[in-house]
Amino acid sequence: MRHRKKTVKLQRDTAHRRSLLANLACSLIEHGRIRTTLAKAKALRPVAEKMVTLAKRGDLHARRQAIAFLRQKENVKKLFEEVGPASKDRQGGYCRITKLGARVSDSAPMAYIEWTDIEDIALANSASPASEEA
Repeated sequence: MRHRKKTVKLQRDTAHRRSLLANLACSLIEHGRIRTTLAKAKALRPVAEKMVTLAKRGDLHARRQAIAFLRQKENVKKLFEEVGPASKDRQGGYCRITKLGARVSDSAPMAYIEWTDIEDIALANSASPASEEA
């Protein structure tokens, strides 16, 4: 019986799966929307939503937990400064998965995964002082 065995294994061992999900989460934080297989997108959604929940908390312990999982400080900084505040009024459902159809090479089902508050995040990016200098 598979009671309480929620983890999607993606045919990888534990260390490889955790690294894959951490890298996908960092790419999602960095770009706002990524294209990946449907199975990876469905496995990434709970991880990304937990990271946004940590960013909404915003304390030092939450930041350290995010750094421990993502292992990229610049993406954790972006998560806590842009993505978390953009989702502060939302109670959940921070990610959206949009199915795209089959990949040409191997017919794997593809999907976009993106932030639901992507417009607010884009506004935060355009209003940042670094973008005004350029």
